[in-house]
Amino acid sequence: MIFWLKIAQLVIAIVLTIAILLQNRGGGVGGVFGGGGSGVYLTKRGIEKKLHLLTIILAALFVLVSLGTIWIKA
Repeated sequence: MIFWLKIAQLVIAIVLTIAILLQNRGGGVGGVFGGGGSGVYLTKRGIEKKLHLLTIILAALFVLVSLGTIWIKA
């Protein structure tokens, strides 16, 4: 069981890192791929909003899996 929790923790950590790196502060996802912007950041829409929610969910899952690993070891 511990083995699978550690594998899950590793996978979540990698996906979480990628999700964080894809977020370009104030530029939107278009800025990551070379698109320009007006420099004005109003609200998250479309893919940026989904990426933001995915990041929050992955962070929560990472914490839960980490706590589960600690709980099982104890």
